[in-house]
Amino acid sequence: MACCGNCFCCRCCCSEGETRTPEELTILGEIQDEEDEILPRKDYESLDYDRCINEPYVELLEGMDNKKAKKYEAVRWMLMFAIGVTVGLVGLFVDFFVRLFTKIKYTLVADSLQQCIDRGCLSVSLLELLAFNLTFVFIASVLVLVEPLAAGSGIPEIKSYLNGVKVPGIVRLRTCLCKAAGVLFSVAGGLFVGKEGPMIHSGAIVGAGLPQFQSITFKKIKFDFSYFRSDRDKRDFVSAGAAAGVAAAFGAPIGGTLFSLEEGSSFWNQALTWKVLFCSMSATFTLNFFRSGINFNKWGSFQLPGLLNFGEFKCPDEDKNCHLWTVVDLAFFVLMGVVGGLLGALFNCMNKSLAKYRIRNIHPKAKFIRVLESLLVAMVTTVVIFAASILLGECRDLYSPTTHNTTLSGSEDINSTIRQFFCTNKTYNDMATLFFNPQEAAIHQLFHQDGTFSPVTLSVFFLLYFLLACWTYGVSVPSGLFVPSLLCGAAFGRLVANILKVKLGMDIYPGTFALIGAAAFLGGVVRMTISLTVILIESTNEITYGLPIMITLMVAKWTGDFFNKGIYDIHIQLKGVPLLEWETEVEMDKLTANDIMEPNLTYVYPHTRVQSLVSILRTTVYNAFPVVTENRYNERDFMKGNILVSNNIHFKKSSVLSRAGEQRRRCQSMKSYPSSELRNVCEERIATGGEGEGGEDLLQQMLERRHAPYPNLYPDQSPSEEWSMEERFRPLTFHGLILRSQLVTLLIRGVCYAENQSSATQPRLSYAEMTEDYPRYPDIHDLDLALLNPRMIVDVTPYMNPSPYTVSPNTHISQVFNLFRTMGLRHLPVVNAVGEIVGIITRHNLTHEFLVAKLRQHSISV
Repeated sequence: MACCGNCFCCRCCCSEGETRTPEELTILGEIQDEEDEILPRKDYESLDYDRCINEPYVELLEGMDNKKAKKYEAVRWMLMFAIGVTVGLVGLFVDFFVRLFTKIKYTLVADSLQQCIDRGCLSVSLLELLAFNLTFVFIASVLVLVEPLAAGSGIPEIKSYLNGVKVPGIVRLRTCLCKAAGVLFSVAGGLFVGKEGPMIHSGAIVGAGLPQFQSITFKKIKFDFSYFRSDRDKRDFVSAGAAAGVAAAFGAPIGGTLFSLEEGSSFWNQALTWKVLFCSMSATFTLNFFRSGINFNKWGSFQLPGLLNFGEFKCPDEDKNCHLWTVVDLAFFVLMGVVGGLLGALFNCMNKSLAKYRIRNIHPKAKFIRVLESLLVAMVTTVVIFAASILLGECRDLYSPTTHNTTLSGSEDINSTIRQFFCTNKTYNDMATLFFNPQEAAIHQLFHQDGTFSPVTLSVFFLLYFLLACWTYGVSVPSGLFVPSLLCGAAFGRLVANILKVKLGMDIYPGTFALIGAAAFLGGVVRMTISLTVILIESTNEITYGLPIMITLMVAKWTGDFFNKGIYDIHIQLKGVPLLEWETEVEMDKLTANDIMEPNLTYVYPHTRVQSLVSILRTTVYNAFPVVTENRYNERDFMKGNILVSNNIHFKKSSVLSRAGEQRRRCQSMKSYPSSELRNVCEERIATGGEGEGGEDLLQQMLERRHAPYPNLYPDQSPSEEWSMEERFRPLTFHGLILRSQLVTLLIRGVCYAENQSSATQPRLSYAEMTEDYPRYPDIHDLDLALLNPRMIVDVTPYMNPSPYTVSPNTHISQVFNLFRTMGLRHLPVVNAVGEIVGIITRHNLTHEFLVAKLRQHSISV
């Protein structure tokens, strides 16, 4: 009896008397208790990175000469440049309106505060701030209602996509529009979120859509250009778009390239590296060009490389004893890395609990509940920052900042972000300076402000920001986590510097400790290593920070990994995405492909009736079907009266005869072997074979040498639930793999021939016609059966993949896993030594949870 399941937790529909072991429940994707971990869902499809070398694709290659190939390569480079420029313009749009709305809000609220200090009407200023923030957050939440996939940073979904998982709707144009527009209102609304994460998602969407020359959101946008319409090319362009998003956000083209390499694609090559770097450079310089012109009115000066720039770290010229960092400081950096890893693990643990609560108690309810939650978070955040700035801020002496670090990422200098709420002209309110500024300006204050921040202020700011940022990440608004983590970590680092310099009298550079604190906390949250190191180095323009940043990030990652995973991996797990790690655990090699494969196959024949194909497609959810021929005991009787069976057997003989001839030649060569056993085997085969009809006799012997006769089923009869175990596991000679989308395309376009005709009369489809509907192929349930003759026959052999990657049943799991992941496969057939398919492996069979459950079963059986 089958079991049914829902999105996250599968409830068993079996009879009450039927029980399953925990291992079986794990394998089936079912859980008994709400507190159990959410297991990978089975309804996620994989992308097909392996090329299908069928006849239409071969014809496409044959019609392409060197000149045409160079033309397509030039088009690919042009598309990379176009993706980079477009992502840069999207970043410019987001940055411009965030600055505009934030400036209007803070200007009006600051003026109101100055007037209300004497009048005692601070409540009016609070209401004004609440009105701005709630309005902006409400707009952002409504945009998420329009496109739910626009919520969050989008990095978990893009990481899943580049890992080979097809997340429906994640790279649609509507998602990009809602994401880009929503994030500027989220940031302007005062939420503790960043715009850098959504920039990565937006860049990936641009990379996915631009080379396709068509849009699902705007269906009229469609051009007849099918060359790049495949999962393989699309994933390459998505990798470039995600890298361009990182480059535009941080002004770090090399860091963006490494981000796609480290956190994204499972398959990579040298040519793709160069193209992705070129795309990232295009995004960086496009954004740099326009922002430098708009903010400084110096077009072509290239002074603002990214949305977030940390400024220049440099000691004052008059201070000869100043050093950015010393060897002694490395010991403190290591300790900060440990603390950052612990804080990051705590942040991830709390956010995971919040996310589970939302999944179980908020998401199932009406959609407006999510909007109310966003408004509640915005209201609490606004009240907290207002009350903390007014009640907990201290008036600190204002030191004139040195000339080397006075420029922020905009046109204003660092003094313009000083807030003097309730303080005299020569002092400033340290808490208000951190809270009543854009997050980028607050980071600059912690990195470069020569004035001191009170230890109490830094501690309170860190605690409040930590809690509110943890609560905010996951609400139904577009939101990033990079900048809030950097700001929270910078406050922690500045607190350490304050203690070392003021309390212990050590001669240190406070900005360095703020930077290391930011790196430690961000590394503890996201657990990125090489790409984050390069991003931070490029953002500081200081290569001497390379070693301390790298050491800090490694220590933070090792410390955090001891407790839990990174925040993006946690949210991927909560969504039930079957993500594949870089490699399996060593103990998994106790298993083989035979232990994890799916043996219950649904297959098609090289020549199959339309009626059978429609039945198979409508009664199964599989996305690929092996193309097989059966080993029949009485096949000669079938050949006399059934043309369809004759076609299938003829197709099989054409491949088996070549093996039979090769076997005869090897037997002839074995006569010279000294082993009498080999000579006897060879003589027996030659005696039964002979010349002339020997090939046919040997073939017949190979076909009939089976364990027992198998049921006499016609090839056009589709698999049935009532089949016996013997019927299900009959020997099937494997010839290739055909996708569901390909079969539906053949049926819709009427690719078939009559029973009294030859398969040569079947219409032929070109590669462009086969991929015309990519990526959304028609559904089999939309097919008008009245237009089809159920007795017509479809020859699927020209359109199947005749040479997919296969593995032996005895292949160890580590080899299976590496082949599947590195080649970006969608299906991996398991074929035995005589060419019979015995099972198939998909992504779900290689997830960590599935392998652990199978390992337990294996240990119990052993």
